[in-house]
Amino acid sequence: MIRRSRSSGVYFAMIVPLDAILEKLHNPTGKTVQMDDENSTALPFRPAAPVINILEYSAHAGGTSLLSPLPSAKAMVPFVSVENMMHLVHHLGVETVLAELTDAIEADFRRWESFDKTPRVASHSRDGVIELMPTSDGAVYSFKYVNGHPKNIVDGLQTVTAFGLLAEVSTGYPVLLTEMTLLTALRTAATSAMAARHLAPKGARTMAMIGNGAQAEFQALAMKAVCGIDTVRLYDIDPRATEKTARNLAGSGLEVVACPSAQAAIEGAEIITTCTADKQFATILTDNMVGSGVHINAIGGDCPGKTELHRDIVLRSDVFVEYPPQTRIEGEIQQMAPDFPVTELWKVVTGAAPGRRDARQITLFDSVGFAIEDFSALRYVRDRLSGTDFYQNLDMIADPDDPRDLFGMLQRAK
Repeated sequence: MIRRSRSSGVYFAMIVPLDAILEKLHNPTGKTVQMDDENSTALPFRPAAPVINILEYSAHAGGTSLLSPLPSAKAMVPFVSVENMMHLVHHLGVETVLAELTDAIEADFRRWESFDKTPRVASHSRDGVIELMPTSDGAVYSFKYVNGHPKNIVDGLQTVTAFGLLAEVSTGYPVLLTEMTLLTALRTAATSAMAARHLAPKGARTMAMIGNGAQAEFQALAMKAVCGIDTVRLYDIDPRATEKTARNLAGSGLEVVACPSAQAAIEGAEIITTCTADKQFATILTDNMVGSGVHINAIGGDCPGKTELHRDIVLRSDVFVEYPPQTRIEGEIQQMAPDFPVTELWKVVTGAAPGRRDARQITLFDSVGFAIEDFSALRYVRDRLSGTDFYQNLDMIADPDDPRDLFGMLQRAK
C-alpha cells in the first residue's frame, strides 16, 4: 500500500503480508488488515486495487528517497468498532466480561475520592436527551457521548447509543476511541451486579426483570455471573420484548419465566430490576406490590421527569446512589425533598457505610449511571485489547515533524 507522509510529503510503501492479501482475495469482506508494527497504520485493504511493490518517491524532490517515517505512535489512536467490540466480548466470554467489569468498577469505586466528579452535561429536547459524561483520576481522562431517545424504537432505532474516549492527562492525547452502545449495556449491568453484591439478600436466587428491552439480557447474565441468580422472571408491556429476551437467554443456564404482569413477575423474587424507557413520571411498581426484604435496582431513570417507582416505595426503602447531585435531578429521588437521606454506594463498597443490615430491609439502588463507571469500562477494554487484533489504528492526530509547523504540514498535502 502507498501512503504519503504528512510531515515531509514523501510517498512510502506499506508492506502487507502475502497471506493477508490472498486471504482478502478469497474473502473480500473489506475488513481491516492489522499491521504488526505498532507504528503502522491499519488501512482497509481492497482487493480490487493494484498491489504495487515499489521504492519510495519524493513528492517534492522528484526522485527516490529513504523510507519516510510514519506519524508517531502517539498520533495513532486505537479504535474499537461495533464489530470488533462484539468479537472481543465473545473472545473473552460474555459472563467473563460482566464479572471482570464488575470487579473493575468496584475497584474504581474503592478509590472514588481520586476522581473528578461532576453531573453529566445534558442537552434536553422534547425528543430525548444528549449527554456528555466526563471524569479523570489525574492520570487518565475519559468521556462518553450518550443519548436517550425513547421514541426511536418506533423508527427501528436504538433508544441509547454511545461512544467514548480515553486520554492521557499528561499530554492530552487520546489513547482509545470506542463504540459504547454495547459497552454501556455491559457496564450498566455490571454496576447493577456490583450493587446487588453488597445490597441484595444473601443467597438470592430469583430476580424479576420489569422492562425487557435492549439491556434486559445483560442485566440477567450479570446477576447470574456475579450474584449466582438462577431464575429470572420477565415482564414487559410488549409481549414481543419478553419473547425476545426469553429466546436470547435460552441456553444460558437460567430458568426463564415469562409473566403476564409486573405483579406476577416480582412474586418470589429477591432482586427486582426495573428497566423501562418512557420519558415520563411512571409508576411501574406501586407500594403494595413490594414486600419486605427485597433489593430493587431502578435503572430506567436517567433524566428529569422520568421515574419508575411510586414515591411510597422510595419512602420505605434505604436508598443508595452513585452521585447525589446527579441522582437528585435524574433518579427516583427527584420525587423527594432535596434533603431526602441517601447513602453513596462507594461508601458501602469501602465499608464506610452499611449496606444491607437485616433480612426485612428494602434496599433500593437508584441508578442513573455515572462517568466513573464508563471510565472503568474504557480502561477495561483498553487493557483487554492487548495481544488481540480487535481494533484499528486511526490516523486522528495531526503530527508534523515540527509541532509549530501545522500549516506547513497542511500545504504539503497539495
